[in-house]
Amino acid sequence: MAVSIKDVEKIALLAKLKFNEREMEKLRGDLNKILEYIDKLNELDLEKVNPLENINETENVSREDKVKQSMDTELALSNAPSKTGKFFKVPKVIDK
Repeated sequence: MAVSIKDVEKIALLAKLKFNEREMEKLRGDLNKILEYIDKLNELDLEKVNPLENINETENVSREDKVKQSMDTELALSNAPSKTGKFFKVPKVIDK
């Protein structure tokens, strides 16, 4: 299936792009070349080729979640330069 100028105009409209006639002709040629490459790939016999799931040989490493004691609030705030109740007090960084 060849790409026509009308197809390029529709693609440009959908992408909200504007092209002059020379650019449209170049894009038409480029899109047709891409489709030719795809046709070449479709000629390959992939019957005995397994699908590629991941290009890396690595496996997902995970660990079991374990509940453990967290740091006490007072200990966490003990070195804070400024605090309010049980919270760190920091300078305001967002203006209204």
